[in-house]
Amino acid sequence: MSGFRDAAACRLAKELRLYAVTDRTWLGGRELAECVQQVIAGGATFVQLREKHLDQVRSMQLARSLKSVCAQADVPFVIDDDIEAARAVDADGVHLGQADVACKTARMALGFGKIIGVSVRTVDEALKAEQDGADYLGVGALFPTSTKADAVDVSLDDLRAICAAVSIPVVGIGGLDEQTIPALRGSGACGAAIVSALFASEDCESSARKLRAVVDRAFGQAGI
Repeated sequence: MSGFRDAAACRLAKELRLYAVTDRTWLGGRELAECVQQVIAGGATFVQLREKHLDQVRSMQLARSLKSVCAQADVPFVIDDDIEAARAVDADGVHLGQADVACKTARMALGFGKIIGVSVRTVDEALKAEQDGADYLGVGALFPTSTKADAVDVSLDDLRAICAAVSIPVVGIGGLDEQTIPALRGSGACGAAIVSALFASEDCESSARKLRAVVDRAFGQAGI
């Protein structure tokens, strides 16, 4: 953890360990808030609301419900791309892609008390995001994934290079599950962002518990 820029980054690195990214298409009619509550009970440490095909009203309803669930469990909650929704529900922050609103713009809108994550695929993108005020980076897709059709694969060597280049926490994303998470060991990443391995499960809590055990082995029990 000594490579992080400050104590806040060290703390965030621990919170990012098992990062749950929502996708309602896997739920089979189940309520998202209930499934999020289950993955938190199983050991998820961070939650992102990422639902691309919802109208504003339904998106806000989900944001409010997940904010409540996460706040009760003292788990950070961010919203994908939508700064206005994050402000409206007092989310803990936002996560931005390369095609989304600029990190600097998000920081001006949300202030320095909120978390901003940025998806990157190269060292240059990572350095720019850090310079622009990002608190953490998401790097991927690391393995084949069906949850994001336009994802461009990033190698484990790329992940290591990005982690070595920045002083903020990095999480891997894309195709991560019980079989692939161990490959992140020693990369410099502090956590795994997971979609289908959590939300496609018939028992979200049990899957989260198993995945938490895997990430704890990969990243160490006590620290990063």
